[in-house]
Amino acid sequence: MVYMLLGTGFEETEAIAPLDLLRRAGIDVMTVGLNGKTVYGGHGIGITADITVGEIDLTDLDMIILPGGLGGVASIRGCREAMDAIGFAWDNGKFVAAICAGPTVLADLGITDGKQATCYPGCESGMGQAIMAENMPCVRDGKLITGTSAGCAIPFGLMLIAALKGQVAADAVAQQIVIR
Repeated sequence: MVYMLLGTGFEETEAIAPLDLLRRAGIDVMTVGLNGKTVYGGHGIGITADITVGEIDLTDLDMIILPGGLGGVASIRGCREAMDAIGFAWDNGKFVAAICAGPTVLADLGITDGKQATCYPGCESGMGQAIMAENMPCVRDGKLITGTSAGCAIPFGLMLIAALKGQVAADAVAQQIVIR
């Protein structure tokens, strides 16, 4: 199971685009509300999450995804259950993915240290000891996947699919949505 953490103020494009692509690829994804079932993004778009953070089943975890958005990132940092789930995923060899300001949360946990990563331009000072990959829409270093911004949400989503189901599956979804 893939869990996408949604805290108040998340960046809508960075959540919805990858979520849609993952589901098109037949990957089971559950959105997780950190502040209840209805979560509002940074641009006032409300999303009804599939579950709340207390309902995450860590025994069934394949990947955890953190969209960006400064409010959403602050919500994740302020939620002990979310932070524990991220740490559990990493410590147990599961995929951990974040985009925009989200990778700074992973840096807080030491996950990006010594790993190639990217983040929203200007957030680099919050990336700890990460090896920053400049001018990349998204970067994969083992089980760590990071993306740059809302404008990179589709390549990020396709990289998530490739990690979970292989490049052929990612290419099939890219072809379906007519990526050029």
